[in-house]
Amino acid sequence: MRPFAVASFFCLLLGLTVSSNAQDGAVLYQKYCATCHQNSSEEGVPPREVMAKMSPEQILQVLEKGAMKSQASERSRAQRRALAEYLSGKPFGDDPLNAIPQSAYCGDAGTSHASLDGPAWNGWGANLTNTRFVPAETAKLAAQDVPRLKLKWAFGYPGASSGGTAPVVVGGRLYVGDAEGDLYALNAQTGCIYWKTEAEAGIRSAVNIGKTGSGRLVAYFGDQSANMYAVDADSGKTLWKVKVEDASRAAITGAPTLYDGVLYVPMSSREEGGGGDPKYACCTFRGSVTALDAATGKQIWKTYTVTEEPKPTQKNRAGTQLWGPAGGAVWNTPTIDVQRSALYIGTGNNYSPPATRATDSVVALDMKSGKIRWIHQFTANDIWNGSCLRGGDLREPAVCPDANAPDTDFASSPILVQLQSGRQILLTANKSGMTWALDPDQQGKTIWAQEVGKGSLQGGVLWGFAVDGENAYIPNGYSDQANPDASGVMAALAFSDGHVVWRTPNPPCADRKPCKPSHVAAVTVMPGVVFSGTMDGHLYAYSTGDGKILLDLNTAQDYQTVNGVKAKGGSLSNAGPTIVDGMLYLNSGYSHHGGVIPGNALLVFSPQ
Repeated sequence: MRPFAVASFFCLLLGLTVSSNAQDGAVLYQKYCATCHQNSSEEGVPPREVMAKMSPEQILQVLEKGAMKSQASERSRAQRRALAEYLSGKPFGDDPLNAIPQSAYCGDAGTSHASLDGPAWNGWGANLTNTRFVPAETAKLAAQDVPRLKLKWAFGYPGASSGGTAPVVVGGRLYVGDAEGDLYALNAQTGCIYWKTEAEAGIRSAVNIGKTGSGRLVAYFGDQSANMYAVDADSGKTLWKVKVEDASRAAITGAPTLYDGVLYVPMSSREEGGGGDPKYACCTFRGSVTALDAATGKQIWKTYTVTEEPKPTQKNRAGTQLWGPAGGAVWNTPTIDVQRSALYIGTGNNYSPPATRATDSVVALDMKSGKIRWIHQFTANDIWNGSCLRGGDLREPAVCPDANAPDTDFASSPILVQLQSGRQILLTANKSGMTWALDPDQQGKTIWAQEVGKGSLQGGVLWGFAVDGENAYIPNGYSDQANPDASGVMAALAFSDGHVVWRTPNPPCADRKPCKPSHVAAVTVMPGVVFSGTMDGHLYAYSTGDGKILLDLNTAQDYQTVNGVKAKGGSLSNAGPTIVDGMLYLNSGYSHHGGVIPGNALLVFSPQ
């Protein structure tokens, strides 16, 4: 899995001394980026023409505060600016960053206190079992209303090249963060800003809103420097901030799960991208889940997915000392099983040898102690890092023993469902393109398995699927650059036995450019309709009954915004739409990990 380093916009992986021409952006690009991006055919590595769609200000934000902050810290500010101008093809000042005017704030007339009342979508999966299902009383949107969805208002993230985190709507407020490190509380109906606060690093995780014993409402979220925050949901004031993990390039990507006063925090890392640098001592990060006291941020327990501490192993051909074992990142939001007092996570691949037991696995943990109850490993010996992408003589066998390592992470959350018989099963899916049903009472034993579409480094299932009372709705992120019409599908599986209820291919690309109809974003389902977005910016609504496409919204457009910031939609990735109280909230624009259209828009639709 490589959402931030290898598949980012800038392969700044080499720590070599820059020549006297370092301020020349073309020299910097050739030295540090061209190997990955020039005429790129690798899935997840954007070519030059994608980067050229960004402004230098946007690129600089990504380098200094966004996904590439860790790698870009090795370059001087002058070098970062030179590279930003070269990649965008524009000088600074041609497309200035928009400051948010005071008129975008709600003011006294729009002020309201944070509340838990009314319909809501809270956290990543809308509930403890991560079903991503919106009941009718929450959605207040009927299937027959969907074809009439039109833009109600748009909000622009200043200086951003990707849309924000999963929109969370609670008590009439919309909480959303962005990769620039800003967290906003907006009026969910109008988009005016109640408050904005800044984190230390970019924000990828959804927000969880909870109530303390004293009745205070708190917004909990993590950042890309592995910090967890608790901020007052009414004012945005920071109540506590805790560094959860000190390991190399650790980051909180999946949202924390909040239950009974405890935050369960998943931990991922961008370190595996460093394996492509022969001077990098790959690798020492270990994925984990940490339980924190929600009132204080104090650690209750911490469980690593790689139980052995990393040790020196061997030296690579450049003489760099390598380390292992490492990896097992937890990219997804933990799923809570109240009945069994358990939580379930999916894990990623090993970053360096030796291979370990709980990677590419579904793992059950005891909620009280963090003790591992069972592990179901789906792919053994999956050791993948940046060196595996280099190929030929450039691949370092000492750190990437198998050039064909599949990198079959579980990036989507497991989902706990109940059959009509009353029996509970655990559904899970990963990048191989497979979906499984597991028995939580028999150590995760496989009940059934089904393939919906092809797997790849970016697909089949990446950020998440959804369920209603009968079916699981499975997106496929496979992409074929030579034949875009063969990319991705959407399908419904009966979770009783896994049979395919329907399978809908994408509409043909025709003359649409760029065309990349791969479904990597998480999907969202409401009664009668399931929504899924594509990497070329289209949001499709499908009938849950037969898979017929009810609506095709092209979000890759320019927008006038309620906050006065220039905004453009683009690739759809990460979180899918949030549906609450007759409105659909969607982030549009994505500039790394396979994104082909950068953007910075939060879009809100309602039937008209």
